[in-house]
Order: sequence, then structure tokens, then C-alpha cells
Amino acid sequence: MNILFTCVGRRVELVQCFRNAGRLNAYDLKIIATDCSEAAPALHFCDGWYIVPRIRDEGYIPALLDVCKKENIDLLIPTIDTDLPLLAENAEKFKACGTFVMVSSPDIIEKCGNKLLTYQLFSSLGLSTPKPCTDANEYNGGFPAFVKPFDGSGSVNSYRVNEQKDLLSIAERVNQYIVQPFVGGEEYSVDVMCDFNGNPIYITPRRRLEVRGGEVSKSVIVQDETIIEEAKRLVECMKPCGPITIQLIRDKATRKDCYIEINPRFGGGAPMSVYAGADSPSAVLKLLNNEKVEPKLDAAENGAMYARYDQSLRVDK
Repeated sequence: MNILFTCVGRRVELVQCFRNAGRLNAYDLKIIATDCSEAAPALHFCDGWYIVPRIRDEGYIPALLDVCKKENIDLLIPTIDTDLPLLAENAEKFKACGTFVMVSSPDIIEKCGNKLLTYQLFSSLGLSTPKPCTDANEYNGGFPAFVKPFDGSGSVNSYRVNEQKDLLSIAERVNQYIVQPFVGGEEYSVDVMCDFNGNPIYITPRRRLEVRGGEVSKSVIVQDETIIEEAKRLVECMKPCGPITIQLIRDKATRKDCYIEINPRFGGGAPMSVYAGADSPSAVLKLLNNEKVEPKLDAAENGAMYARYDQSLRVDK
């Protein structure tokens, strides 16, 4: 069983989770990875790796196809948002050489990547979500407000603003932005694993206790029935392939869940849910091996708390 992680970067934990799943299930698992830099730390935790062009380079997809053919890759797992649209559009090319790309349909990728479409999706399902505005001069949703790129991720170029003059100043610097009313409260990530037909296997809400650089560093599992049911409703509508991460804020005043965004891939903190018992990598490998996987939406241990940390690795030898 050969799997390939693309743009693997710093995803050491995710690679280790799949390595452990291979051992637990007695699979002869080979892990290959690609990146555009030899200094990407996760490369050095794989059985083999390749340096490929950047995503926007026209040689990127041909390079990945060459790797898949050379290594007889059974499953390709993308790890970053910018990789998803291109892989979704080219999934049939990989299928032709025997590689299944674990990515949702182009339509789903577009709805998740475009914040305006994400808002429409949440609203269509009756899920509370802050209304976006695409023109700072026309924004009337009150302050504080939140400005972010309409197709952004990882909190890059995202700002809280407290008055109109700050909003106008920041809007001049952010290309294609949206403005939304700021929602204060408890932040949650929901790690969802679906089978390859979009049926949910695990739904694991995590309260974000601390965030650094847009990625969670401390988190606790909270098996909240309301969040699980709301996430289930969303997933049943979308029918995503494999993992998605849903972001929401529970308003501190009303205790109502306000949905913010969806990332149709493994989130940075997804290993926390795996450690707590929602073993998504094992589910993925079993599905790849045509084994039946029984859904258990609340498989993760309630109250399990995790903290992440950095570690140095020499990469020139």
C-alpha cells in the first residue's frame, strides 16, 4: 500500500499518524511525499520524497503524475488549501494511472474556498454565520468587524478592526476581501472524517484553547451533541470525500454556534482527534483496502486535552 502526501511541509504529525495506522493494522505501508523545498521537515519522516515545482507552475501536475507512476501510488493525500482545486480538477488523470486522489469534487472545493459561497452554504442549511460584505464603504454590520481575503486560509491577512477608518485602511491593503461582524466567544474546530462516498465516520469537536499563527496549539475534545448534529447536517448536504475541518465560534452572550469556514482537508490539529480515538488514518487505509469501516461519530474521548510543540530537525544530512 503506497500513499503520497503533497506539499507535506511541516505535517510531521500527520505522517506519523498514518505510519502508526499502518503498524496497528499490519499493512505494508510505504509513505512518499513531495514538496518544493528540501528543508520541509516532514519529508524526512517519509520512506521517500521528491522535490517538485510550485503549485502554480505548469509542470506541477505532470511532476506529481510522474511520481505516482514511478512509486505505484495507491492514494494521494493533499495537505494545503491551494493544492485542492488543481487536484480536484485533475483527479481523473491520476485515476488513469492507478492513483485515487482523496479530494472532494471541484464544486465542493469552490464552495469551501470562496467565503461568499461558504456563507451561502451555511445559510441554506439554517446554520448561523456572519453576513459578509465585499465593499468596506458599504459595510453596515457594526463594530468590531473582521476583514479577511475571500479565499484566504490560516489567518493570513485577517484583521479585527474597531472603527470605520481602520476598516478602510486595511481594505486598501487586502486584495478581494470580505468584511463580517466580529463574533466573540469559544472557538471550535470540528474534525470530520467521511468515507470516499461522503458518509460521516467520525465527527470530533475540539475547543481551541490557544492558537499560534492561525493554527491551534492547545485544544480539548468536547463531544457536544449540538455541534455534532449541526456538522452532520452540513456533511450530509456536502458529501465530501475524506477529511474536512469545520470552524465555528460559540457566541459568549447567546451561546449560539456561529459557523465561519470549512477546510476540505486534514486540519493542522487533526492529529489531536486521532490520538483521542477518532482514528481517521486507520479508516482511510481500511477504505483503501476495501474493508468495511463502521461509523462512530463520537469515537474520540471527551475531555482529552492536547498541546502541540515545535522540535528542531537537521535537514542538510
